[in-house]
Amino acid sequence: MAKAIMIQGAGSNVGKSMLVAGIARAFTRRGFSVAPFKPQNMSNNAAVTEDGGEIGRAQALQARACGLRPHTDMNPVLLKPETDQGAQVIVQGKRVGTLKARDYGQEKPTLLPKVLESFQRLVADVDLMVIEGAGSPAEINLRRGDIANMGFAEAAKVPVVLIGDIDRGGVIAQLVGTHTVLPPEDRDRIKGFAVNKFRGDVSLFAEGAKEIATRTGWRDLGTLPWFADAHRLPAEDVMDIASRGNGRVKIAVPKLSRIANFDDLDPLAAEPDVTVEIVEPGRALPGDADLVLIPGTKSTIGDLHFFREQGWDIDLRAHLRRGGHVLGICGGYQMLGRWIDDPDGIEGHPGRHEALGLLDVGTRMQGDKRLAEVIATDLSSGAEVRAYEIHIGRTEGSDMERAWLTLEGRPEGAESPDGRVRGCYLHGLFNSDAFRAAYLERFGLTGGLANFDAGVEETLDRLADHIEAHLDLDALYDLAEEI
Repeated sequence: MAKAIMIQGAGSNVGKSMLVAGIARAFTRRGFSVAPFKPQNMSNNAAVTEDGGEIGRAQALQARACGLRPHTDMNPVLLKPETDQGAQVIVQGKRVGTLKARDYGQEKPTLLPKVLESFQRLVADVDLMVIEGAGSPAEINLRRGDIANMGFAEAAKVPVVLIGDIDRGGVIAQLVGTHTVLPPEDRDRIKGFAVNKFRGDVSLFAEGAKEIATRTGWRDLGTLPWFADAHRLPAEDVMDIASRGNGRVKIAVPKLSRIANFDDLDPLAAEPDVTVEIVEPGRALPGDADLVLIPGTKSTIGDLHFFREQGWDIDLRAHLRRGGHVLGICGGYQMLGRWIDDPDGIEGHPGRHEALGLLDVGTRMQGDKRLAEVIATDLSSGAEVRAYEIHIGRTEGSDMERAWLTLEGRPEGAESPDGRVRGCYLHGLFNSDAFRAAYLERFGLTGGLANFDAGVEETLDRLADHIEAHLDLDALYDLAEEI
């Protein structure tokens, strides 16, 4: 019979996703069959699964830590923000609609059976389930109908370990305060705590940890130092996107308001001779960039207007006049065309919108979403790439006659006559070492990183080593309960 434990946070971005990945890898290395689970996630950085759906990118990384292929049951409810007040709702990998926050709050209780259904399917085949919460259980105003934290823990009858983040300060208040505001039945479900992201001598926090244990009655599982290699693992949260590297080739990435599937940046940032510079809103695109990469977005039309509001359209044309290159991926590709037509108002008000006009293509938004893992070939180098598609919209136009990829026997992508503006729908291209090397040769780089995937695996192992050294995993396993 499987055991299960749930990792919740005293706040958002305390490191839950990474800890779950590391715990999963550590127990997998001990010989357990392990699976990750997150009842509800909110992220625009999604992964396409082998069963043809989508889940949060963090759960895909956690699956990898377990030696598993990502499956929609690992994250049965995914919310993908489209505006400040509304999000696309994905249930067991499939889009079911778009809801405003207030409406979703009323809908949550109806989703719990689906969440438990996915959980039970997964738990039937493993020794240990490591579950990740979302946000914080201290948000007691959201407790009614909750499916992300204590609501799920209660329904599935799983114990909880609470994580605090000392790097942001006030960790004693985070943990003891959570204990104070929780109702008794939720408070009793928490069996232990750990403190994450400590910088310096961990022994200096011994008295602090003792105070937390005394005031809460929870078991102290350890204080984890800052994990310096965290940036080598794919980020899920847009807050974790940062400029990386100090190489001689600079890739500028405008940080769109609804940036999505930004894992495309990770292999480039890992290259020793590449600088990936994230351009925050309000800043100009750097004049010394070799390549401007326009990433995916959850709201292409909204971010097209946002792009112009920053003056990036003017910067982009100046970049091209200086001889620079441009690459648009997915929503970025759609933005590079002449127009985007949304007759049904899928992304807002119906109508046609003038795009950036750097590729002679146009896109018509359609309701059906394309979700697929694919194998494509780069026509210039012959490199095979394993990628994925996750988009709505169909694109057509004369620049597609200069497609630079083939996919399932058909051309994919578009290129300007001078070859300096390119776009395509495929995410994950740069994970291919051969393609990445061939692409960077356009900018004079040779050699470089030999195996990006091996680097991710090595980092997961280092993370597991880190957790083995600083978290009491034997106690964690003892706290887990049979399901």
